[in-house]
Amino acid sequence: MNKGAEKNPKKRWSKISVFHAWKLAARLLLLIFAIICYVFGTVLGHTDAVLGALEDNWPFLILVWIFFIGEMLLRFFPSGIESMGCQKQFKRNFVPTEQKEPNIPKRRGTIITLIAWLLLNGVIAALYFTHLIDAGILVLIALFYSVCDMICILFFCPFQTWFMKNKCCGSCRIYNWDYAMMFTPLALIPHWYTLTLFGTGLLLLLFWELAIRLHPERFAENTNDSLKCANCKEKLCHHKTQLRAYLKKNRELMKKYLKERERKKKK
Repeated sequence: MNKGAEKNPKKRWSKISVFHAWKLAARLLLLIFAIICYVFGTVLGHTDAVLGALEDNWPFLILVWIFFIGEMLLRFFPSGIESMGCQKQFKRNFVPTEQKEPNIPKRRGTIITLIAWLLLNGVIAALYFTHLIDAGILVLIALFYSVCDMICILFFCPFQTWFMKNKCCGSCRIYNWDYAMMFTPLALIPHWYTLTLFGTGLLLLLFWELAIRLHPERFAENTNDSLKCANCKEKLCHHKTQLRAYLKKNRELMKKYLKERERKKKK
């Protein structure tokens, strides 16, 4: 146990946790402001622009572009404020163990995740090309995905729980797929703004997949000591554990309350 943990064993928010919490807050604010812009733009009748009503607020769009391009460029280099889950492909984060054969998760979970994502966004594409939603809605969906991305890291990840079955973010096989997935709706809009965001996310995904092919030993806990729980410095999984414990406790309290209420009715 490190000295910081000894001084304050209850502290669960690491530097990396705080960084992700700030990212969640920033992305949520961007989404809220985008919704406001879209609603006001729609009321004023500006719904035929390339990016829907949001295009009338181009300074905001440029801010969003810089924000996410900056985040993605950061992922291409080793960083001390990012999770080991998206940093394990770098040589400096590889601490070899005695084992030589990496235990990489099977592709089944990855393929199921990919199919589920394509089906979801296939429905969105169908709605867009049948003119039931416009390009502005696609931008809002992408920003909504960006908020969900942080929720997956900090609180609950459906991909981890239902498809991948991985232990934590540190062992996640598809961590650096996030930006390509986030900006998938933008791939439907032929515009430099949208295509550079999606293209950079896709490039990050390809860089990740190439690293897995060339250096699989960096991606497995049994061959890379950096991925073991004992060496984890971020403790992102604590927030998910705390949330599950909180929900379980409240379910039990609710059951107890309902039983007590039923018992009083019978009297």
